[in-house]
Amino acid sequence: MRRRDLLPVALTPLLTGLAPPLRAQGKGRLKQGVTRGVFARDMSLEDCCREAARLGIQGFDLIGPADWPVLKKYGLVPSMYPPGPGGTIPNALNRTENHDRLEKSLRAAIDEAVANAVPNIITFSGNRNGMDDRSGADHCVQFLDKIKAQAEDKGITICMEFLNSKVNHKDYMFDHMAWGVDVMKRVNSPRVKILFDIYHAQIMDGDIVRNIRDNFQWIGHFHTGGNPGRHEIDDTQELNYRFVARAIADLGFGGFVSHEYSPSAGHNPIAELQKAIEICTV
Repeated sequence: MRRRDLLPVALTPLLTGLAPPLRAQGKGRLKQGVTRGVFARDMSLEDCCREAARLGIQGFDLIGPADWPVLKKYGLVPSMYPPGPGGTIPNALNRTENHDRLEKSLRAAIDEAVANAVPNIITFSGNRNGMDDRSGADHCVQFLDKIKAQAEDKGITICMEFLNSKVNHKDYMFDHMAWGVDVMKRVNSPRVKILFDIYHAQIMDGDIVRNIRDNFQWIGHFHTGGNPGRHEIDDTQELNYRFVARAIADLGFGGFVSHEYSPSAGHNPIAELQKAIEICTV
């Protein structure tokens, strides 16, 4: 018997006693999304999508084109094109030797995103590897200036992710909000924004809500995750996500707030996801 044949039985205890789907309740001002990591590792994408839709989730980040039909089957938006066309975390826009290759792949991804109603494409600064931050920012601006007109014409947002270099991504260049905001201001496009990962931002800068409020016009997408450990976003960690979500909603944010945490060992992933959704339903 194949593993996927066992999943309906395996999921039964996970679903027992859960509250009705949030979508049916019609609550909340934020569009919430998910990433694959919030689910059990042995759960098929189809079952992930089914449960996400049942719980009221609207988007699914970082899933590639081959699987978009599965998302759409359950009414989910492929809310963030995965890494690849816009480079990788260590090797991306801050190196001019990457520009010709990434321009071709990103232009193709923009066209593919338009055809499939994918609103966002992820990109990265890249690692420093000895490069000073000013030169790296200049190179990113140079690249984004070349691509922004197509993104604007097609209505697709290019999102550069803010990551921490202290715990998870040593040497990553866009590791402080001020660096990314400088790049965004110079590119000055409604279709080039920051992917504000709250977990990473908390590690590097803290002062989360002030940073969001002060730089809101440059933010196009959010990721959640508890700190320390990138686990659940409840009161087992140091951020008050209900307050953060309310602050984002009060600013009139129309993009996605997507959950990108890993459930703690021994925790029920579906129950933890439902809890995260409830916390961000403001």
